[in-house]
Amino acid sequence: MSLNLRQAAALCVALSLCALLIVPGNFPGLGGDARLTLAVFALATCAWIGTPIDDTYIALGAGLALTVTGVISSETLFGTLGDSTVWLLICAFVLAAAVARTGLAGRAAAFLVGGARWGSPRSSEAESGGVRQLVHLTTAALVVTAFAVPATSGRAALALPVFLALAKVLADRKRLVVMLALLFPTVILLSAVATLIGAGAHLITVSVLWETTGDRIDFTQWLLLGLPLAVASSHLAAETVLLTTTRRADRRTPVRITADDIQQHSEQPVTGPWSPAESRCALLLATVVALWCSEPLHQVSPAVVALIGAVVAASPALGTVGLKDALKTVPWSLLLFMAATMAMGVALADSGAAGWLVSGLPAGVDPWLFLALVVAVSTAAHLVLQSRSARSSVLVPLVVAAAVGAGVNPVAAALASTAAAGFCHTLPASAKPVTLFAEIPGTPTYTPRDLLRLSAVLAPLTATLVLLFALTVWPLLGVPVLKP
Repeated sequence: MSLNLRQAAALCVALSLCALLIVPGNFPGLGGDARLTLAVFALATCAWIGTPIDDTYIALGAGLALTVTGVISSETLFGTLGDSTVWLLICAFVLAAAVARTGLAGRAAAFLVGGARWGSPRSSEAESGGVRQLVHLTTAALVVTAFAVPATSGRAALALPVFLALAKVLADRKRLVVMLALLFPTVILLSAVATLIGAGAHLITVSVLWETTGDRIDFTQWLLLGLPLAVASSHLAAETVLLTTTRRADRRTPVRITADDIQQHSEQPVTGPWSPAESRCALLLATVVALWCSEPLHQVSPAVVALIGAVVAASPALGTVGLKDALKTVPWSLLLFMAATMAMGVALADSGAAGWLVSGLPAGVDPWLFLALVVAVSTAAHLVLQSRSARSSVLVPLVVAAAVGAGVNPVAAALASTAAAGFCHTLPASAKPVTLFAEIPGTPTYTPRDLLRLSAVLAPLTATLVLLFALTVWPLLGVPVLKP
């Protein structure tokens, strides 16, 4: 569908819905605030889908419209910017800037290539493990970055130099380079569910749950629920990428990469003694992550811990980056988008619009079928809404309201929706990391056909895995399927 046709279709749908909502006789039982909320929500969603207008601009316009019409108060709109999750993300980006400045990423790459047996001429079995070990060690390293760098686009930018170094060494083996180009964004996107700061969508989910049900998911609980899923889905995806992109001969031939090869593409040393700045930064990051994970013991908010870490990381005596330089890396547009969509979620819940939208769902749906539908819709949503945060802004309020009506635990439903929405690999424009690794001048990378072939296999696998966790694993970790 061409852009103009898509815009026209989105505009027609939005105006039609608004016209139906304006007529008082339509939809009995729907209050005035709920009608206004649904109209604004429909216009914003159609604008996200069918227009090139910036997502943040649309969200701010929607939040402003809901405030001017009196659906929500100005305190609600502006108060979302002071939410602890917003501060958590700001400080996490300051910490990430400090890590990036020290060159620890290059050391991580050198450690990565030094940790695998790249194949030995003594046995073909060992040779067959070389490429596979490279793939799974890379996957494990990318999962770990979810604790250091917030948002998938930031992790992709940090990982790109590592990929380029590997691609340069493997320049004579094009299929392996294409495989790695697919592996990096795939794992970055699927492993984001490991931590609360892994994606802005997670913070939106937490906020919606708190505002609508009073359930609070802290950093530790998210880690307990998300990390096992992130590890399982990432390594499953890694194996899928390896098998769908390479041939058996590619996997059996050993690869030869040394730390010196990585050093050629890094400005900072990747081996040898650590500099004082590197040691301080690594210690600070480890301390912050440890405090985040031990919140039940000390009861200090993750946002406060992150703020302390950010202040130390940018301090003149102990820091490795200036505060002004660090703040330049913060995606302020994303934060404004999150704040505005949080306000939209409050309006959907408080006006009764979300409850009315799901009131027509059939009663008595089996919990597993309800969760299966949630996972299926959330997995496919990236074909319509390319922004991960926008998908959660649209889906999570409706999923939570529907779960309450169906007797399903809203926490389980919201987590399943958010985790499933992490799959967005079908098109180069489906996610920023996919776009970034699809357009690398001078380096062979994947084509849209490669993405479609991978998605055809990976989409049902990841959706099934999320559903399996929601039905069997998460109940063992304290999140039952049925509403308590």
